[in-house]
Amino acid sequence: MKWIGNRISFKDQKNKATFVIYPPNIGWKLYLIYAWVLLWLIVGGVVFSQLFLDYSEKEKIVLIVFLSFWVYFAVRVIRAMLYLSIGREYIRLDESGLYIKTARGKYGKSKRYFLENIAKIRMLEQKETSIQHAYESSPWVIGSDRIQFDYLGKTITFGKKLDPKETKLLFDIIVKRIESHLRKAKKRNE
Repeated sequence: MKWIGNRISFKDQKNKATFVIYPPNIGWKLYLIYAWVLLWLIVGGVVFSQLFLDYSEKEKIVLIVFLSFWVYFAVRVIRAMLYLSIGREYIRLDESGLYIKTARGKYGKSKRYFLENIAKIRMLEQKETSIQHAYESSPWVIGSDRIQFDYLGKTITFGKKLDPKETKLLFDIIVKRIESHLRKAKKRNE
């Protein structure tokens, strides 16, 4: 097994290549996220318990609105916490297609993309001075993907929170492999 940077392991075989992208190691900040999630759940539980007390209709509406925002942020932060602690991105490239799976633990669904339908593979770059870059570097955010391609009218992305060097190395390997597989398929069909 080879490594591309600190976060991407890569196994190169004759007819396929397999990549595993690990989440960034944020160290002690992950424990702060655990504590934040625990406190957020406690706050939600306390507010939810207030729904069953004798309040006016307007006050209950305020509690319901608060809980709707609470649920939205609870889901986002729990998903980020799970990805940062046990998440992985699995990418397999063989003669038939590109398989991408984002998993939290063992859970995740692999999607197959046929190589002949993949178009315009490109890297996404962020300016270091942009607001998006500042937001994405936050530890409680899963982050956006760094590589994308067009597939039958849809845009598919992968490579969460990769730094520019890792993105470039992964991009180069995948593009070379796809081109190689397409050339072999073209020769077989001739």
